[in-house]
This record gives sequence, structure tokens and C-alpha cells, in this order.
Amino acid sequence: MKKIVLGVMAVSLAMALGASTGFAGTDVNGYKEGSAGTGSISGSVSLKGTAMAPIIEDLSKGKNVEFCSKHPEAKDGMRARVKVLHAGGKIQNAVVIIEDLKTGKPWGDIGKTSWDFKDCDIFPKMTVVRRHSKEEKKAKSGLAKITNQDTDVLHNPHGYAVKGASRGTLFNKPLPSKGSSADVTKTFKFKKEVHFFLQCDQHNYMEADARILKNPYYAMTAADGSFKIEGIPAGKYKVTAWQPYVGESTIEVTVGAGEAKADFTLTAE
Repeated sequence: MKKIVLGVMAVSLAMALGASTGFAGTDVNGYKEGSAGTGSISGSVSLKGTAMAPIIEDLSKGKNVEFCSKHPEAKDGMRARVKVLHAGGKIQNAVVIIEDLKTGKPWGDIGKTSWDFKDCDIFPKMTVVRRHSKEEKKAKSGLAKITNQDTDVLHNPHGYAVKGASRGTLFNKPLPSKGSSADVTKTFKFKKEVHFFLQCDQHNYMEADARILKNPYYAMTAADGSFKIEGIPAGKYKVTAWQPYVGESTIEVTVGAGEAKADFTLTAE
């Protein structure tokens, strides 16, 4: 009887531990949490050609004109919607990922994202997201959450999974005023898509983008185009630099115990 009781307790403990992390084995992204390596990849992402020009929005033709015209970047009722941040030939907020890494460091908080709809804008403008385990979705613990920060302004977050020229709706959640929020964790049912796009249906110039991750190895470029990915196990990997409105470039990088270099050039067409 004692053996049976102990066996049941052991199984229960294992199930509890698995549920608490959601990653007892290979997760829904095909990744298995293990230990971080000692290698790293650093470099920069450059721009070749001319990136798309900012889209100038006439706020007087939209909703909540008086409030939205108070945005810090609005001038005389006009506001620029910038799709590509770049300076000196370098791209800011490009996402650099390791494509084919199946095991390594734990996810931690990577891919857990909160967006604020504030001042008729969305923050952050660029981030990363991931699919979540069944246990995480059941917990509904705000792994993907959107909050309206604008008083008496209706925002309508509309999230899409994008693949090439096609996109499919993941959620459409009206948020009537400041403090209202939506937990959209359960809607993140990505398949082969790599791009998540978020927009406000009430103010369509409010936009944000995210790269969909399959493992926690990524970096986002700084204003000077630089990046660094750390904790990489030794091996040979395909590494991709991506910006949704410029494109992507993939190269093969061999990582050892120290720092490997990788520079990318994205060509605007």
C-alpha cells in the first residue's frame, strides 16, 4: 500500500511540475528546454536600397480627432506612420533569430507580451510572440495581453497571423475605455506563419508587428543596427535577420564556445 501511495504522489508531483512550466518535454513550438550554451552571435543588420517612405495620415478624417491629434508626433493634424526605422544605412528593430535550434536555454519571459493602446498608438511597435502550451492557455495568465490606456476612447485591437500576402484573424476585441483589457493568449494558434500584425479597427493607423518565435534564441537590433544573441549551444545554425517591410536574409553560422560574427544586409525593393 505504501508503494502505491508513494507512486501516486510521485506521478502527481511530476504532473504538477509539468503543468507549472508547460515544457516537461518538447513544447508546442517543437522546442525542448534544457541548458544554455556558452556561445554567442553578434553583428549588425544593414539596409540596401530605399526603404518605403512614411505614410502620412490625415487625422481629421478619422475618429477621436481632437484626442488623437495630441499624439507627440502629430503636427497640424497630420502624423507619419513609419514602417521602417533606419539611419546611416542600419536598421533598427529588425529581429534576428536562430531558425533550427531545437533545445537550449529556457524560454523564461521571452514571447510573453503586453501591448498598450495609448495616445492613439500601440506600444511596443515591434516585439516577438510565440505559441503557448495547453497548460499556459488554461491558466490564462496574461501571456499575451492588450490594455486600453486612453480615457473615453474606444479602441478595437485586431490581431492577424500573416503569411506572405495573406492574413487570417486571430482575435477582434473591442476595448471601450481606459483600463479595459483583453487576454488573447488562447488565440495564438500559429501554424506556418512568421509574422503577427496588430491593428486598431477604430484607428487603422495604429499598428504594431511581431516575429513569431519557435525557440527563445533571438535579438532585436538597436538604433545602430547591432545585435547579440547569447547562451547558444555549440553547433552550426541557420540565422535569419527579418524586418516585415523590408524582407529577410538567412546565413549559416558556426558557433563555438565564444563569440561568432554575423552581418546581414536586407534589400528594400
